[in-house]
Amino acid sequence: MKLTLWTYEGPPHVGAMRVATAMTGLHYVLHAPQGDTYADLLFTMIERRNHRPPVTYTTFQARDLGSDTANLFKTACQNAYERFKPQAMIVGASCTAELIQDDPGGMAEMMGLPVPVIALELPSYQRKENFGADETFFQITRAIAKPVEKTAHVSCNLIGPTALGFRHRDDITELTGMLADMGVAVNVCAPYGASPSDISRLGAAHFNVLMYPETGEAACRWMERELDLPFTKTVPIGVGATRDFMAEVAALTGLTPQIDESRLRLPWYSASVDSTYLTGKRVFLFGDGTHVAAAARIARDEMGFEVVGMGCYNREMARPIRKLAKEYGVEALVTDDYLEVEAAIEGLAPEMILGTQMERMIGKRLNIPCAVISAPVHVQDYPARYSPQMGIEGANVIFDTWVHPLVMGLEEHLLHMFRDDFEFNDAAGASHHGGHHTTPAPETQQPETTGESAPGTVIWLDEAERELKKIPFFVRGKARRNTETFAANQGVHEIGIDTLYEAKAHYAR
Repeated sequence: MKLTLWTYEGPPHVGAMRVATAMTGLHYVLHAPQGDTYADLLFTMIERRNHRPPVTYTTFQARDLGSDTANLFKTACQNAYERFKPQAMIVGASCTAELIQDDPGGMAEMMGLPVPVIALELPSYQRKENFGADETFFQITRAIAKPVEKTAHVSCNLIGPTALGFRHRDDITELTGMLADMGVAVNVCAPYGASPSDISRLGAAHFNVLMYPETGEAACRWMERELDLPFTKTVPIGVGATRDFMAEVAALTGLTPQIDESRLRLPWYSASVDSTYLTGKRVFLFGDGTHVAAAARIARDEMGFEVVGMGCYNREMARPIRKLAKEYGVEALVTDDYLEVEAAIEGLAPEMILGTQMERMIGKRLNIPCAVISAPVHVQDYPARYSPQMGIEGANVIFDTWVHPLVMGLEEHLLHMFRDDFEFNDAAGASHHGGHHTTPAPETQQPETTGESAPGTVIWLDEAERELKKIPFFVRGKARRNTETFAANQGVHEIGIDTLYEAKAHYAR
C-alpha cells in the first residue's frame, strides 16, 4: 500500500455505487466504517446530481469493533428496506470492513427480506472500481434477468452506462436516435435509468449493444450464453467506428444501415486547408482502455496525428491495449501510477495529450495542451449541454474538444514568436487597449553572470537563451534538457549558441 495524491480508480465498492446510483428501485447496503461515506461527494459534487446515492452505510466506529458489528449491519439492512421499499437490494463491504469478515451476504440472506437481496463479493485489495461496476451489474443481471418472449419489432438493450461515466447520459441519447433511424428500438438501457423490473425483461431484446466493455462485458457474455442475446463488439466513437458499428447492427438484424451524415462536420473540417497545421502532431493517449482504443483510431486515421505513445490504467484492458500499441508501433504503458505516466509524457515530449483529468494536470505542469477523453474527470467534464462522445454528434464534439487546445497552443506559439516586436512585447501591455493601456513597470534587472557556478551546473549565455526562445514552447523543455546533457558530457560549463547547435546536430543523428 502507498499514499498517493491522485488515483485513476477507487476501490470496487465505488464501482458498485456507480451501478446502484445509475439505477432506480435498487438500494445498496454497505458495511463500512465511519469515513468511507466520502463517496457521496463523487456523485453530488463531481457529477452534480441533485440527490444522494441510494446507499445506506452501517458506519461502525472503532469502539464498535469490540462488540457485535454484525448486528449493526442487520439493523442497517432492515431500516433501509423499511424506509426505501426498494424492488431489490445489493449488500457488500467496503475495503476496510472486508477485514473484519462479517459476511454481509450471508447475514442478509438469513433476514428473509421480501425482495431479492444480491450479495457482492468484491476483492477490495486485488481489484478496483471498473471491475466493481462490471461485477455488480453482472450479479444483478444473473439474479434477476430471465428468458422472456422477444419483442415483436427489432429491439436492443444498451448495456454499460453508469453514474459517474464519461458522457454516458448523452451517449445514450445519441445511440437511441441513431438506432431509431435504422428501425431498432431500445428495449432497456441498463444500468443507467433501469429498475430491477426492467432487468427482468432484458431477454425480450434481439441483441445487446455493449457501450462500455469496462462496465458491461461480463453481463453481456452471460446474456449471450443464457438468454441467446448476441452483443456488438464495436464501440461507436469516431466516424469510422460509428460506420462499422451500424454495419455490425445491420448484420445482426438484417436491416439496412441508415446513418444521417448531414450532421457530420469532422471529415469536412479535417480535409480543409484550415486544419493542415494539425497534420503530424505528435500525441500521447492515456485513459480507460475503451476510450484510448477509440481515440487512437480517430487520432491517426481521422485527424492525421502521429500516435507516439498510449496506455491505460485498468489492467482488465491491458491485453487489447498492448496488442493495439504494437499495431501503432509504440509500447503500451499499463499502470495506475500517475507519476509513471508523467515520466513517460515528459520523455516523449508530445505536442498534445489525450487523457484523463490527471493528464490535464500533468499537461499544465509540462506546458503541453491536453484534451480529456476518459474518466476520471472533473466537474467541468460534465457539461449541462448535449455533448456525447459516441455517434455522429460525438465525432463533432471530439473534433472541437481536441482542436481547441491546439488552437490555443498555436496562439501561444505566435505570442512567443513576436514577443520582441515593438507592439507585442511583454512591456507593451494589452494590444486590445490601443494607446490607452498602462505600460507595466520594467522587471528587476538580474545580475550579470560571472561565469562562476556551483560544481556540476551549466550557465546559459544570453545569446543562447534568445535562440532557445525561438524553439516552439511545446518542445523547448526537451531541447533545453538535451543541450544541458550534451554540455555536461562534453565538460562544457557555459552554453553559448555554438554549443546549442552542436547539441542539436548530435541528437539529430
